[in-house]
Amino acid sequence: MKLMEKILSEKNLKMAIRKVKQNKGAPGVDKMTVQEVEQWFEQHREELISKIMNKQYRPMPVKRVYIPKPNGKQRPLGIPTVVDRVIQQAVAQVLNTIYEPIFSEHSYGFRPKRSAHMAMEEVINNLNEGYEWIIDLDIEKFFDTVNHDKLISILRENVNDATTLHLVRAYLRAGVLDNGLVKSTTVGTPQGDLSV
Repeated sequence: MKLMEKILSEKNLKMAIRKVKQNKGAPGVDKMTVQEVEQWFEQHREELISKIMNKQYRPMPVKRVYIPKPNGKQRPLGIPTVVDRVIQQAVAQVLNTIYEPIFSEHSYGFRPKRSAHMAMEEVINNLNEGYEWIIDLDIEKFFDTVNHDKLISILRENVNDATTLHLVRAYLRAGVLDNGLVKSTTVGTPQGDLSV
């Protein structure tokens, strides 16, 4: 079975819909709510699958919202449409099975079944073992500066499926609706309801 067939399998899509509904979240640019998504998939699933498999699917732009940061600045977030969140979740579920086994056991960020509390437990254990230094790094505006070509190149090392890579690139290029204007995205990834 090709990777995209696993992503678009009925079982994987149902799991993705369930996860998106659990996460709740605001509607995207199309104003569809998470309560409406299951019925939408019942009516449009086959057409959606056909478009994705034929590389014709075009994700909607993400809706830009800003949340205040403790330092007084604003952090931009991108809110994809609910349908796009389901597809992104379906992709993430399958890609996680590829990438989880090769991630460092000491990595905790944006990973399933891992948390900041678990990272702190490891820090405390290391301190108890005699380590004296803790380094906390945060790459400022990292998600805003991700190079699309580099990201696809890195994905290609473990994901040998042109349709999947095409879909990921389509999401990277979907654009952002900010203050009523759609802006193209040539670098960066949206932060918000995803994390592929």
